[in-house]
Amino acid sequence: MGIFDLIARPRAAITKDTITNSKELYQAMFEGGVESSTGIPVSADSAMRYTTAMICVRVLAESVASLPCILYRRRADGGKDRATDHPLYGVLHDQANGWQTAFQYVEGSMVNLSTRGNGYAYIERNNRGQTIRLTPLNPDPVIIDQAIDWSPLYSVTLPDNTRAKRLTSREIHHISGPLPKGYVGQSMISLARDAIGLGLAAERFGSHLYKNGVKPSGVLKHPKAIGPEATDNLRQQFESKYGGLSNSSRPLVLEEGMEWIAMSIAPNDAQFLETRKFQRSEIAGIFRVPAHLVNDLERATFSNIEHQTLEFVIHSLRPWLKRWEQAINRDLLAPQEQGEYFAEFLMDDLLRGDIKSRYEAYAQAVQNKWMNANEIRIRENMNPREGGDVYENPAIQVKEAATTPAPAGT
Repeated sequence: MGIFDLIARPRAAITKDTITNSKELYQAMFEGGVESSTGIPVSADSAMRYTTAMICVRVLAESVASLPCILYRRRADGGKDRATDHPLYGVLHDQANGWQTAFQYVEGSMVNLSTRGNGYAYIERNNRGQTIRLTPLNPDPVIIDQAIDWSPLYSVTLPDNTRAKRLTSREIHHISGPLPKGYVGQSMISLARDAIGLGLAAERFGSHLYKNGVKPSGVLKHPKAIGPEATDNLRQQFESKYGGLSNSSRPLVLEEGMEWIAMSIAPNDAQFLETRKFQRSEIAGIFRVPAHLVNDLERATFSNIEHQTLEFVIHSLRPWLKRWEQAINRDLLAPQEQGEYFAEFLMDDLLRGDIKSRYEAYAQAVQNKWMNANEIRIRENMNPREGGDVYENPAIQVKEAATTPAPAGT
């Protein structure tokens, strides 16, 4: 990241909460991140090289993007109908712009939200003020100022990277992330840089161990004093022949009465594995992603996985979806449409239980006459059948048929 990139970053990313001194400012300008307590600079890009952070971001981005976003029209009776005739319906559900599907657009925006705290897109409208295209913007060069009426003004760098354009809130679709400060959300990467830095340090330590043949050190004992120069030559020759993973299984050939005394410190004894496990759990908690979704299955059982998934939907995904839905209603609908239309993500697929639980729930719904056969068939990805729109209780009908006396003379 260069100095001009830093100057053009969102203001929330350059507050005293994230950069506290001139050293950190220098590192943010020229080293691609703010130094964590471990001494490793952490930025939104470098954090993605930490596997747990990358998995968390991917889980959030793909989970939200996989949910259909539907534009509805409100009915007078309190119901709703899909507004398939509205241009915004296709933008949210199928194609966000000329080169991105709706999935790709939401996925990319969620990556920016998860790592940088904000997602921006340029809004294109038709002559009726309806949204017809969303063009995602890099959140780093966006600067937000305040208009006279307290609404935000966005300074956006154009694609040629030579000019900046100031846009109003009606031209920008802005979704802010957690823990907002003013107009912008805060970066989880920035707030948790020490925890992520510790995870990166543990990964580097593990890589260093394997690079040097897993065993961190040993002593090559010579029966005589050979002097500094001979010692250096011997060390270099020994490392070139026996160092590294590719040479770790080669037999040692020692001359002149030399002995090799291994002084290995097992990673487990140094609490290396425990540190990595703890950091994996801590980072998952920061992003509010269940442990089993970051490949931590130590406490996972067949009975609690489903419950953990339900908690993920309720406590992690639902807040993200609310941010999306309300930002869509605010930014992408024309003022005269906001009372008539609204956007909503469908979470039915995530909340579906196993087939036995679903069928038992469907049976209760039919018996209580608040679902019919065709509504159930549609949920199960089947076509409606003739006569399936009737709300009826089959159990009562069978009982009535059994107790009805036969006509006389039969």
